[in-house]
Amino acid sequence: MTRNLPRREFLKTTAAGVAALPILRATAYAGGKDTLRVGLVGCGGRGTGAAFQAIQADPGVVLWSMGDLFADRLESSLGGLNENFAERVDVPAVRQHVGFDAYKQVIAEVDVVLFATPPVFRPMHLAEAVEAGRHVFCEKPVAVDTPGVHSVLKTAKLAKEKGLSLASGFCWRAAYGHRGLYDRILNGNAIGDVRHVYATYLAGGVWYKDRKEEWTDLEYQLRNWYYYSNFSGDHIVEQAIHSVDKILWAKGDEMPVSATAMGGRQVRTAEKYGNIYDHFGVVYEWADGTQGHLLTRQQNGCHSENLDRIVGSDGIAHIDGWANRFVVEGARPWKYEGANNDMYQTEHDELFASIRAGAAMNQGVSMAQSTMAAILGRMSAYTGKRITWEQAMASKENLTPQSWEFGTGIEVVQATPGKTKFV
Repeated sequence: MTRNLPRREFLKTTAAGVAALPILRATAYAGGKDTLRVGLVGCGGRGTGAAFQAIQADPGVVLWSMGDLFADRLESSLGGLNENFAERVDVPAVRQHVGFDAYKQVIAEVDVVLFATPPVFRPMHLAEAVEAGRHVFCEKPVAVDTPGVHSVLKTAKLAKEKGLSLASGFCWRAAYGHRGLYDRILNGNAIGDVRHVYATYLAGGVWYKDRKEEWTDLEYQLRNWYYYSNFSGDHIVEQAIHSVDKILWAKGDEMPVSATAMGGRQVRTAEKYGNIYDHFGVVYEWADGTQGHLLTRQQNGCHSENLDRIVGSDGIAHIDGWANRFVVEGARPWKYEGANNDMYQTEHDELFASIRAGAAMNQGVSMAQSTMAAILGRMSAYTGKRITWEQAMASKENLTPQSWEFGTGIEVVQATPGKTKFV
């Protein structure tokens, strides 16, 4: 979302998703209040978009508190939100928090918190929010390493015990066309037994922020967090994880037994691109012999697509995610002809409906497992080794800095297949 996005344009893009669900006007949520105070932690484009969607999801939502590492990001986000929803935004200076501990201050002031920070921060942010009894929307991925995944699984368990809603940003699972097709595959025998899944996420490069003289090394790296595997998990974990998640969805969220992968830096070789790869290829294997193939790259000037092919014993499902095309060929041909929706809006509609109903939704285990499957693929590509699920879940590799303060940046280590060791 940009600061100058007119409200009428935003409403136009979300109208389909909003119209699909009833507006909840008079009910009080389980905590006994009509107003739901929402906090945003991570005020970039995705975080600002999540705040827009939260406001649209429920008439009782008020954006109450905001936090970010950087004041300029918070100010830009707040400006855009005020321009579009001034009557639903109540974030005075006293509830604008900046720095590494900003998330704690936001959590203390709200009922629901939206997390859209760089992925490295998610495990500790989630743990703090659930311990404090807050409902959560958390963007994907939820960790960058195995210790982070274990932390999130522990937090998900606690959220369930406390009856808190914990929603993830795996947005394709909220898209009506995808839901319609995967339901037919998993519950309607649309293609018989799933034998093979093929997924592509072929895209161009992403943003880069030129260094300013006043930035410390760590601030520069965090301003460009995408390019450091310690902060983003690499693009297989940050972006192509959507395709990994859909591969798992096709297998009924059964985890693979292993992954064999390759990848590297072919065009993004300059120092400013940190240490992440620009392409990956992964073969996931299941105990029943099923394989899932993932191809992903971020290279400008190349063919782009986001496709899924799910091959069954008597049919093939074809998905073009960017074109909203869903077709089954084979013994039981089918084509999705239902309504389309704004999947980002639907995520929030369903989260806030669950809070109002006192019927907590908890996607914590699923979002942690999908994150782990993407990390598994990265581990195999970085090392050049076949890595099992059990090995990955027992990994001691910790990419997360043990303390945070602006100053010296992290050491940038480039993974080299065949030389980088599995830890």
